[in-house]
Amino acid sequence: MLNTRQRGRLLVFSCLSLIMLACGMFGLGALVLFQHESAAVASAQPANRIVYGLTFMPSGFDPHINASSELTIPLRSVYDTLVYRDPQSKGFVPGLAQDVQVSPDGLVYTFQLKSGVVFHDGTPFDAAAVGATLDRITAPETQSQKALFMLGPYDKYVIVDPLTIQIILKRPHAALLDALAQTYLGIASPKALQEYDRDRYQLHQVGTGPYQMVEYIPGDYMLLRRNPNYTWGPPFYNLSNSTPVEEIEFRFFTDPATRAPALETGAVQIMGEISPLDAQGLARADQFALVPQPIPGMPFQFFFNTNRAPTDNLNLRRALIVATNRVAIVDTIFQQFSPPAYGPLSSVTPFYDGRVKEYYTHDAAAAKRALGALGYTDSDGDQFLDLNGTKLTLIMLVPAWSNAPQIAQKIQSQWREIGVDLELRQVPGLAALREAMQTNEYHLLAFNDFGVDASLLNSFYLSSGPNNWAKFSNGEMDGWLTRAAESIDPIDRQNLYSAVQGLIMDQALILPIRDSVNLNGVNKQIGNLQFDAYGWAPVLVNLTFNKVE
Repeated sequence: MLNTRQRGRLLVFSCLSLIMLACGMFGLGALVLFQHESAAVASAQPANRIVYGLTFMPSGFDPHINASSELTIPLRSVYDTLVYRDPQSKGFVPGLAQDVQVSPDGLVYTFQLKSGVVFHDGTPFDAAAVGATLDRITAPETQSQKALFMLGPYDKYVIVDPLTIQIILKRPHAALLDALAQTYLGIASPKALQEYDRDRYQLHQVGTGPYQMVEYIPGDYMLLRRNPNYTWGPPFYNLSNSTPVEEIEFRFFTDPATRAPALETGAVQIMGEISPLDAQGLARADQFALVPQPIPGMPFQFFFNTNRAPTDNLNLRRALIVATNRVAIVDTIFQQFSPPAYGPLSSVTPFYDGRVKEYYTHDAAAAKRALGALGYTDSDGDQFLDLNGTKLTLIMLVPAWSNAPQIAQKIQSQWREIGVDLELRQVPGLAALREAMQTNEYHLLAFNDFGVDASLLNSFYLSSGPNNWAKFSNGEMDGWLTRAAESIDPIDRQNLYSAVQGLIMDQALILPIRDSVNLNGVNKQIGNLQFDAYGWAPVLVNLTFNKVE
């Protein structure tokens, strides 16, 4: 998934929810930390216990520090957040805060917190606990990779009383509530944060969620156990579940070839990111169910480097998009489980503009003519185009995730037919991509990300954005993105983000390939597998354990 892997996390955003939230119209809605030795844990395994397969091994599992979407899969249920997004409507609903008031200028968010909430270590939840989490995320020594940036123009917090806290911004930030709804800003026990230093806390994480961390062995497994005293969840949590899963062990299956066999042998009961070919088989099997989960955010795409010849030429970039048969790639690699992508937002993302489909239609002959108009010919008969004797060779950086190598090979083959030489360079991870960005050693770079708020585009398309892989600068687009990130008017935001999407495609900054869909396999012994609004994290508290006789 992204983040360090950059993935990309349905339905249409509820404008009414956002307007109601801005007006403060939310509906109102002594735990023990399990600390066992491994042998003791094993001997106390409950009958309704499952193993959940994780598909990527992040460098760290601390949500305040690390950025991987994989960490949200178990930790979404360890932590509660101040607000949640409803998985269906995508509107905001109460979390640890039962009510939110936003000042008319959009700078002050006042949260009325729920009473009677207790952390897994017995510490009462209050405004000071929220402050302690914010202090940790914003502290320079924490070196937060994602949570800090999600806070945007955060200034400070003010504790009004034990159950009231205000977050003060330096300027309006429309995505603040979206940020506060994500695991990366999950509220942690202040006692645990004080007891464990920056590096040790990930081994002893303490939240208020429906499951509590029992044990975490990095690179091996994480064990969660149901919190029997949990009563304060969001409206879409089924707290009256009569057959809950009591214990969940998360194990890593980084090799895609091992995932379906792990399900089939009973080594795991739930597995994400099943390969499309394996998914076809699981869908036909009586004992398994296939749960496809569309992921909102950015599609799998390639950014064109507009700061290096020859992809600095707009007409060349346009020709390359037209030369790419995205439908054929999706049908072949993803077995029609994923739809083709046409713009910088996936079609299930709020503020997506369907008019991006109108920009480029596959036509290899037209693409070759366009390249010819730029002066590219096969002057030496080697079947590759050249300009003044220089072969048209492009460098594409290809990570290992999201079937990127297979996609790149298909593009390489399609472009070869019109005389373009595409050199594929595999990169091990995000750090290598960032290094390449600094050295400018690429023409195209694969990347995707997930999110519900369209402001995730800002870091990629602002001229000064930290992820401006296209190296494109446009003052008008900067203005649109800045205004869209600050406005709390959903109609205004839709208009601005529509303009942004149109300009991105008009300028051919990206080659979109496919909207991300996570293919989850589940043993039918487990029922009611659902995911949060961001698409990756399961709602574990809603799982049912159906014993098979």
